[in-house]
Amino acid sequence: MAHADMMSEDETITAIEAAVGLGVFKLRITGGEPLVKKNILSLCRRAAAIPGVRELCLTTNGTLLPHMAEALKDVGVSRLNISLDTLDPQKYAWITRGGMLSDVLKGLEAAKKSGFTHTKINAVLIGGFNDDELAALADLTRSEDIDVRFIELMPMPAAVCEFGREAFMTAGEAAARLPHLIPLPDEPGELTSHVRLYKLPRARGRVGFITPMSHNFCASCDRIRITADGRVKPCLHSPLEFSIPRPLTAEARGGLDRDEMKRVIMEAVAAKPARHDLQKDRMSAAGRTMNGIGG
Repeated sequence: MAHADMMSEDETITAIEAAVGLGVFKLRITGGEPLVKKNILSLCRRAAAIPGVRELCLTTNGTLLPHMAEALKDVGVSRLNISLDTLDPQKYAWITRGGMLSDVLKGLEAAKKSGFTHTKINAVLIGGFNDDELAALADLTRSEDIDVRFIELMPMPAAVCEFGREAFMTAGEAAARLPHLIPLPDEPGELTSHVRLYKLPRARGRVGFITPMSHNFCASCDRIRITADGRVKPCLHSPLEFSIPRPLTAEARGGLDRDEMKRVIMEAVAAKPARHDLQKDRMSAAGRTMNGIGG
């Protein structure tokens, strides 16, 4: 994505204000890797300060957290999600094309020291790659107040090319390898229908399974995505996209752009499909990779 195609910080804030004006109260900034964005702290500070925003989350690979966790906490980020598919340094270097696992582990510690609680680790289930590490990943919850969430591999083009369709394993298959898990009820008031929660005996944290393939949660999905280049996506796996009118500068037009943004959001919500098409063997992400749409 060319830098010139990306929304400015002001445009992004205007889009968020429009969404919050329609009832959105939980925001998540994702990527790609959002911490490489030069203005990420300013963006987070402004987003967290919007009246009506109750929670601002950020998804990261964690490698820059040793230097940024404290600042993120200071500007109003509520919670962190850290993507981590393996605890093997060599496998981590391979899947990240040169990354260092030690940086992520230092990032986890920095997040803890900076006051972040209930940090979530997202691990994609990949047969033949990390299915021998399920117990080790789950064990991270024993001594720390974190959630480790296993996510079923989705047949996006990059994943199929990298691992092959035989790499898919269901959450049920993964859970069967963790026989000591204790089922937990949904928390009152929490939108947890997309994740099944468990706990290891005497563990501080929780283990979760997210099942977009074997047991999708489309019927209860209330999410929309705004891409960095100014499109509203009603579904991660649908080719449908709705273009935001740009430049989006509410101050310059007395709020008219914010109203137009609300119209685009409502149009996208009305077009939200009943379910995704991944079971139909379609590569349906509108030609984008996951890091291009926020996965």
